[in-house]
Amino acid sequence: MIAITLPDGSQRQYEPGTTVADVAASIGAGLAKATLAGKVDGKLVDASFPLQADASLEIVTEKHADALDVLRHSTAHLLAQAVQRLYPGAQVTIGPVIDNGFYYDFAYERAFTPDDLPKIEAEMAKVVAEQLPVARSLKSRDEAVAFFKGLGEHYKAEIIESIPATEDLSLYSQGEFTDLCRGPHVPNTGKLRAFKLMKVAGAYWRGDSNNQMLSRIYGTAWLNDKDLKAYLTQLEEAEKRDHRKIGKAQSLFHVQEEGPGLVFWHPKGWRLWQVVEQYMRRVYRDSGYQEVRCPQVLDVSLWKKSGHWDNYQNNMFFTESEKRTYALKPMNCPGHVQVFNQGLHSYRDLPIRYGEFGACHRNEPSGALHGIMRVRGFTQDDGHIFCTEDQIEAEVTAFHQQAMKVYSDFGFSEIAMKIALRPESRLGDDATWDKAENALRAALRAAGVEWEELPGEGAFYGPKIEYHMRDSIGRGWQVGTMQVDFMMPQRLGAEYVDESSTKRHPVMLHRAIVGSMERFIGILIEHHAGLFPLWLAPVQAVVMNITDAQGDYVREVTQALVQQGFRVQSDLRNEKIGYKIREHTLQKIPYLLVVGDREKEEGLVAVRARSGEDLGSMKLSELIERLRAENGPAARDKA
Repeated sequence: MIAITLPDGSQRQYEPGTTVADVAASIGAGLAKATLAGKVDGKLVDASFPLQADASLEIVTEKHADALDVLRHSTAHLLAQAVQRLYPGAQVTIGPVIDNGFYYDFAYERAFTPDDLPKIEAEMAKVVAEQLPVARSLKSRDEAVAFFKGLGEHYKAEIIESIPATEDLSLYSQGEFTDLCRGPHVPNTGKLRAFKLMKVAGAYWRGDSNNQMLSRIYGTAWLNDKDLKAYLTQLEEAEKRDHRKIGKAQSLFHVQEEGPGLVFWHPKGWRLWQVVEQYMRRVYRDSGYQEVRCPQVLDVSLWKKSGHWDNYQNNMFFTESEKRTYALKPMNCPGHVQVFNQGLHSYRDLPIRYGEFGACHRNEPSGALHGIMRVRGFTQDDGHIFCTEDQIEAEVTAFHQQAMKVYSDFGFSEIAMKIALRPESRLGDDATWDKAENALRAALRAAGVEWEELPGEGAFYGPKIEYHMRDSIGRGWQVGTMQVDFMMPQRLGAEYVDESSTKRHPVMLHRAIVGSMERFIGILIEHHAGLFPLWLAPVQAVVMNITDAQGDYVREVTQALVQQGFRVQSDLRNEKIGYKIREHTLQKIPYLLVVGDREKEEGLVAVRARSGEDLGSMKLSELIERLRAENGPAARDKA
């Protein structure tokens, strides 16, 4: 007999070979019916998985944290089966789970279109109704290659041929459909209910633009219809808030083909950028950072020393001059080490904190580019702290408090912390990584917060705390990071002199609060739907005349407000006042200030809020006090 330990700590005895489904059935018929998969000693497995030795077991039902991944993975296979039923000759390639759903890439004689999706979705529903059992089998590499070639699945065979010959591969079958997959999957297709196909796109085979263009079909899947409906509603709201549409409507920025992944900032957009940058500059100043500026182009030898050449070069841009190879910096950290290295530092000098609004370039795939959210050229509110090991906890704790204050000022209240742990490709030994990871855990523990851990998602030079914030429609965004790095200072020769006059390498803490300025501004646009709070608004007020007779007074009012530090414009066009008000309302200007003969004579302004509310006429001094009170963090910045 084998002992199976359940999540409540209880143990049950079973014969070897008992499956996860059998265990669920022995506990209760309801649990057996609800079982989607299992988790044995922390590893997800199929419900049909046989238990051969003592183990801990979690039954994965819809209430389990891993349920959605299992459902989405299985729904991807459901999609592929439906496509091959409807379009004989369509070859499957890859079909991974992604955020909120899945996709599958197909090779077919023609590209799939949005018009195909309802038909495919209907066929998926038919396969669900058939309640086909899902079965797992094992084949050797060579057997799997022969099997898929026999099916005419040449893309799948090519994938398998790149796998070592010694490795056994798992295949999953449901009805006539079979695909290579690690699993796990639901026991039968009847478990799949709440799904919808979303869109089609082109995707190059293996991400290489020299290869054939495939058809990618995206879908979403949820535990139930209620969750699916909520997600689709969120998407509708997200569509209204799309930063690209708002950016165009409000003339904030644009991108164009001649600069893929690069942003052209318009005057209003650059004003918004400057508000964010100056706010963050004050955060630097108040937190003891010295602002620096480092070159964007550096000799490749530096990137080899730092470890980027071996671990990051596919994401970098290179250029040559006078028989030397240079790289555009993808990160600011090696440059900051060069600043630190100028001169001798004592332990009494530490911590030393450098900050930079550093422009970086990363060679992102063209298919991944998205407005200003995912770009090739971006600027970070990047900072690096050089400190001793004993100072790590205090610095990380202080950064955490600082970051939470910033997010609150920008209107974000739901923040989750995650620690990204050592990736497969990394610098340093396990002992060093243990030390770095435990330092982050200790700091978050000291800050009194809970966190989730993400195995394998750290940077190649160190683990990192990630700050994930939820926006006004419930979407999560990863923004700030705090990373502990023992390796780069050593590789780049950073040193300080300790109490015993011995040279030592400092610890380097990499930190950013908003991260990419471009991406953060995109998040702000969508979070506020372009209705920026007063302190962020690129234009805070517009002063408008009713007739030409008030032109001079409009200029006077505008100048007075500008001198008080407000971002105000005049509209002296020979247009009807109703037209002007409508136009600036569409531009989502917080305050519209109208002056006619009465206002000019009495030294007043008629004030309308963005919402359409008529606030009546008020003296300029009253308006200034109102604006100051509403200006929030910007007002504190001027204090």
